[in-house]
Amino acid sequence: MKASLPFRCYTDSEFFERERQGLFHQEWFCAAREEDVATPGTAIVIPVLGESIIVSRLSDGSLRAHQNICRHRGAKMCGEDSKWGVTLNGGIDRGFIRCPYHQWTYGLDGTLINAPHLTKSDDFNASDFSLIAVGIATWGGFIFLKLRPDEGDELPRTLGVSDIGLAPKRLGNYPLETLQTAHSIKYEVAANWKVIAENYNECYHCSGVHPELCEIVPVFRKKGGLELDWENGVPHREGAWTYTFSGTTTRKPFAGLDEYELVRHKGELVYPNMMLSMSAEHGAAFILWPISADKTIVECRFLFAPDEIASPEFDGSDAIDFWDITNRQDWAVCERVQQGMSVGRIEHGWYAPMEDDSLDIRKYLGERLGHDVINQ
Repeated sequence: MKASLPFRCYTDSEFFERERQGLFHQEWFCAAREEDVATPGTAIVIPVLGESIIVSRLSDGSLRAHQNICRHRGAKMCGEDSKWGVTLNGGIDRGFIRCPYHQWTYGLDGTLINAPHLTKSDDFNASDFSLIAVGIATWGGFIFLKLRPDEGDELPRTLGVSDIGLAPKRLGNYPLETLQTAHSIKYEVAANWKVIAENYNECYHCSGVHPELCEIVPVFRKKGGLELDWENGVPHREGAWTYTFSGTTTRKPFAGLDEYELVRHKGELVYPNMMLSMSAEHGAAFILWPISADKTIVECRFLFAPDEIASPEFDGSDAIDFWDITNRQDWAVCERVQQGMSVGRIEHGWYAPMEDDSLDIRKYLGERLGHDVINQ
């Protein structure tokens, strides 16, 4: 048995702020799908850990990301003003980004295009006032952001194993880039993001928490998942091959899967904030949005092949409803964990053998925040 992180790492607001500054600002953070800005000339606004980011698709099809802050006086350019019953003249409009305060206008690439009544004779050079760039990259159709980018991160690239772990290798046969979101659910969970991530990455809890899931995957009841072959996927019961209540569906499996992937389930935790579960014909992507030490928004997207979604007979509810009950069971038990941790009577928990080193989040945090920080 190994000691878990100290419980204060899950409950303390000061530790959460250390994570925000030293982890989430520095790491590639899953934020959206490319389909959210599919068309050149479009943009979306994403709130990320107290900041607001504009993600744009340029005319050449490439992506850019910038802070939603005007370089003139620091006004938020895209926002909501319904509190005052007015509509300000700003935001994203016909391929431009306009500040509502003094009408400074930027291109989707972040360059300042117009600053009313200012000229070079005013000791003003527009090239000095481009928007603050945010790192942007993609993998599997997902958009990743880095709030404090390193040099070169402002220009998009495809992330690999050295950036986000083994998911690109282990899930390489799935057509993730081409899948589309058929439905999404946002859950507000009263638990620390690490409680949710750790819960996802083990199945010691499955036999007690997920009766429906264990009917489809009986091996979850055996030895707490100690001998599961996570790399090749988790086998279903005989006759089942996907995550639905029946274990089957009329949807076709993805092309290109190997013999295991056609009949097994694969899951990956992409630190720090994405959990990705793949069946033979659909996927469930979970994006964790840490709000505070004891609150996390979980955005769950259900991904299907475009031709399936386009079919008049398409109905993804067999998978969506199955996932929804499984998710709500997880969130309920995660909130119980957060409640117990917060009492302050126990300093830390323990990892059972089923929660081996690959499930230990201590190493991930220690390498980024410092082992002395998490062991204080």
